[in-house]
Amino acid sequence: MGGQPDDRTEDLGFARVDIDRASRTGDPEVVYGAGKAPSQVVRILTTLHERHPDRAVMATRLSDEALELIAADLPDAVVHPVARAVTLGPLPMQTGLVAVVSAGTSDAPVAAEAALTARVHGAGVREISDVGVAGLHRLLNVRDQLTEADCLVVVAGMEGALPSVVGGLTGVPLVAVPTSVGYGASFGGIAALLAMLNSCAPGVTVVNIDNGYGAGVFAARVARNARPHDGPRP
Repeated sequence: MGGQPDDRTEDLGFARVDIDRASRTGDPEVVYGAGKAPSQVVRILTTLHERHPDRAVMATRLSDEALELIAADLPDAVVHPVARAVTLGPLPMQTGLVAVVSAGTSDAPVAAEAALTARVHGAGVREISDVGVAGLHRLLNVRDQLTEADCLVVVAGMEGALPSVVGGLTGVPLVAVPTSVGYGASFGGIAALLAMLNSCAPGVTVVNIDNGYGAGVFAARVARNARPHDGPRP
């Protein structure tokens, strides 16, 4: 049975796009590309851009086919190949600072997704890469950069120890992201997830395995609200 018309959504037949989300939450809907046909991603992204032309809209977890079609059909879109995402429209003004800290280069896709998401959601971003606990001096060398941030996103696979170490070095709000990187007994990121959930460092929050997007949204909202009166960083 058909429902009543709803001006908060746009019915594309295969999807009901939430065009009211920005007014409710401050951020427009993001397209989760996995499982969608490339043509569907293009239509949803176009619809969101038409409703929010003043700020970037985003699609994540895109296949090679979707990236190629978007580049061909939407020439104004910016492709972010490491994050496997695209943005369409101008990035919003940056308020606050998120530091995305990753353990190793194998964690780069998830870290890139988190960093891009934070930018799309209005935060300034600093990326700190390859500072895993196997070479602890690398992390200690960037400690000052950690404490300058309004929120930290800490991305790690294997045994997932990095967020606990970072959480013991600074009191900055921290969201940990376990990745599916690791050998057999890492169980596709479950070992890192459990380690982060059981962290003895206080104040460590955790998102799901490989969920750079969720971490980026959380961190951007923390950063934006950390300095609502100070305005953006210079």
